[in-house]
Amino acid sequence: MMVKKNGLLAAGAIAVAASLALAGCSAGSDSSGATSDADSSTLTVWVDADRAAVLKDAAAAFTKESGVKVKLVQKDFAKIQEEFIAQVPTGKGPDITIAAHDWLGNFVSNGVVQPVELGDTAADYQQVAVTAMSYEGKTYGVPYSIENIALLRNTALAPTAPATFDDMVAAGTAAGTEFPYLVQIGPEADPYHLYPFQTSFGAPVFGTNADGSYNPDDLTVGNAGGEAFATWLAAEGAAGRMSVNLTGDIAKEKFYAGASPFLLTGPWNVPDAQAAGIDVSVDAVPSAGGQPAQPFVGVQGFMVSAKTKNAIAANEFLVNYIGSEDVQTALYEVGGRPPALTAAFEAASSDPITAGFGAVGATAVPMPNIPQMGKVWQFWGVTEAAIISNQGDPVQLWQKMTADIAAAIQ
Repeated sequence: MMVKKNGLLAAGAIAVAASLALAGCSAGSDSSGATSDADSSTLTVWVDADRAAVLKDAAAAFTKESGVKVKLVQKDFAKIQEEFIAQVPTGKGPDITIAAHDWLGNFVSNGVVQPVELGDTAADYQQVAVTAMSYEGKTYGVPYSIENIALLRNTALAPTAPATFDDMVAAGTAAGTEFPYLVQIGPEADPYHLYPFQTSFGAPVFGTNADGSYNPDDLTVGNAGGEAFATWLAAEGAAGRMSVNLTGDIAKEKFYAGASPFLLTGPWNVPDAQAAGIDVSVDAVPSAGGQPAQPFVGVQGFMVSAKTKNAIAANEFLVNYIGSEDVQTALYEVGGRPPALTAAFEAASSDPITAGFGAVGATAVPMPNIPQMGKVWQFWGVTEAAIISNQGDPVQLWQKMTADIAAAIQ
């Protein structure tokens, strides 16, 4: 497996070899699979089960080239963030971990990660992926995948993509199905799935700085666009097109059964739709408020521990191996998420489903990776649910939510 990029490995390998010669120590680990302080000849990498097989080949190639061993430790992805924050300060965490980009602010504020040096290779990735993996002007991870929602369309019921939200409702009504469109809501709503509609009113959660990073002091969710979005949500609820009774499971099963031409969803629901015999197309989310409807992008990648004894080797493994087209393509093939590396994404785009989601993701916005985002969710969904259910004046409910978020952040 030849996965080197830009000739960076040679110099790095020399430095690594020199440091290992000085160290002259052997590998060691504790019962959790974490690297001990004495283990400076091995990179320990936390990875989930789905990605482990791909990294096994990349690790073997890296070891053959550099002489540095790579120990893969499988972890439950849902538990990695908490365990990484707890273990790194003790010196017993891994050298590298798989991570979601929106963990980054929490990692940086806890001092458990260090920047990576992408160098010239930064231009090889889709810009939204590098932005997502950056915090306060520094890049902290090598991205490997991008994931977002889009509009899934049953082409038999709706032959053309809707240009606007009203066009979608009209096409869905003309199809004569039970629902003109479907989006999962649930008892506490679903801000993630509703976000592209919200952004189409010009009401992102946070404003952004000149470099595209989020500004936690600029809570734009409560602006006039947010009030217009809240009013629109109430109207959709009153019209019966949105309901808190429409959970994710119900929404997708209704779509599979042909009860609507449209479902706002991610790539994870495409295989079951195709298995149900639906010819699907992936389209951009139509605007309800007149501005571009931008869903959140979730980026996954790998980050380096602030306590690693092998910073050079860790950086080389990520940039030259995880960041190679071979590995990014292999990770796409096992996970189904569009690759972050542009060359790998272009190759994967021969699949129209991947191309469709990727096109939407390229103009989407990263989920905020700042710690303040954690204060938003607890008020956001329940407020949307109350508005959809017409439990009060939508603008007043929205402004109370904004005030509650601001108070929680402060």
